[in-house]
Amino acid sequence: MDTLTAKTQLFDHWAPSYDWLLPSVFYQAIHLRLLDYIQLSDSAKVLDIGCGTGRLLNRLAQAYPHLQGTGLDLSPEMLHQARLSNRHGDRLRFVRGISHTIPTEDEQFEGVFSTISFLHYPEPERVFKQVYRVLKLQGRFYLVDYATPLGTLFPQSSMAKMQFYSGQAREQLGNQANLRCEAHQHLIGPVLLSIFVRDA
Repeated sequence: MDTLTAKTQLFDHWAPSYDWLLPSVFYQAIHLRLLDYIQLSDSAKVLDIGCGTGRLLNRLAQAYPHLQGTGLDLSPEMLHQARLSNRHGDRLRFVRGISHTIPTEDEQFEGVFSTISFLHYPEPERVFKQVYRVLKLQGRFYLVDYATPLGTLFPQSSMAKMQFYSGQAREQLGNQANLRCEAHQHLIGPVLLSIFVRDA
């Protein structure tokens, strides 16, 4: 079984109860902290890569009444839960896709988000290049993830397939994709927010 299939099956299994599992409760606390560092216009279009059950997009849509959001996820069951919990109608849409081949046209989004999903991506360089492609000029990429492993929140069987990135490692990935790292901010414990800007 390849890595993408294994991860799809894992998250499909988690999806029905995901919002009540310890990891998700922790992630929702991270989302609240993240809101303090976001810069968006009132009518921004945003993309959430690895959107899961759509909690972050619902929070953003509540904070920005004219925001339009797209959630991208590999797991059909996570997307099903996201559509069920969508409180903002056609302002939010949820589509199936892979992070390193984002199914949208160039320069579509003012903000791109990845919260506790980047560690699952087997081709991080390609993800950064895709983020660059879909961001508008001066758009921002908000990358939130563990800078170091924290095994208690994940099944041990999946830990070997995860990759963790320090602030410096993230900056290197950004430089390769022509995204400038604007700031790093610790949110909770080892969870690091890195903000990247598309300058050109």
